[in-house]
Amino acid sequence: MKLPALALSALTLAAALGLSGLAAGAARAEAIKVAVTPGPHAQILEAVKPIAAKNGLDIQIVEFSDYVVPNAALASGEIQANSFQHKPYLDAQIADRGYKITPVGYTVNFPIGIYSKTYKSFDAIPVGATIAIPNDPTNGGRVLLLLADKGIIKVDPKAGVKASVADILENPKKFKFVEIDAAQLPRSLPDVDAAGINTNYAKEAGLDPVKDPILREEPKGPYVNVIAVRTEDKDKPWVKTLVESYQSPEVKTFILDTFKGAVLPSW
Repeated sequence: MKLPALALSALTLAAALGLSGLAAGAARAEAIKVAVTPGPHAQILEAVKPIAAKNGLDIQIVEFSDYVVPNAALASGEIQANSFQHKPYLDAQIADRGYKITPVGYTVNFPIGIYSKTYKSFDAIPVGATIAIPNDPTNGGRVLLLLADKGIIKVDPKAGVKASVADILENPKKFKFVEIDAAQLPRSLPDVDAAGINTNYAKEAGLDPVKDPILREEPKGPYVNVIAVRTEDKDKPWVKTLVESYQSPEVKTFILDTFKGAVLPSW
């Protein structure tokens, strides 16, 4: 049966609309969820987001307020990537929890600092003072290694980046070290003589990570932050797009201009 010309036109239009709909769907940006901690990591990823969008990747930013959940969420498939941790911390999480997670690109370095509400210099801190450090192994060890690097304590070299209070060999000033959740360390400052605080939590608490520390880590060593994904995803095209968008000249300029040395690009 021959269809009327009007019916043929309607079918042709419907087919064209269907094809254009398929084309639009094919061109639609791929969406991924990326976990960060509040502060600089979140701010930087906001700067990455429009660059990634131009490259066909829609980044949905998910903020977690601690260091434990982002890797658990990644391993379970709740998110597709995270950007919040340095490699020693990720290595420790993988060793302790068996996560199949892989670092795929370097991001930034946050030189850790020791802060005090009471003392203007570390030399002024008295014998027997209380110093708070992060309660996760790698960041707590990082503070201890900072003190060891400055000759204040001596740490067993075999401990490496996993140094703990138990690895202190010499403590001439008999400091008492208390371990506190990293996010709570700024709030602990009125109750301790000093505290080693990660840059993101220092900034979130209104501290200046360049001017306020009475002791500050040198911008060297293994504590460079990474983008991490599930190992099974590491070769997917969106991973390359995410890393290249992060490691773009525009993002590097944003980091340098925004954080004034408190956060350093590491690629």
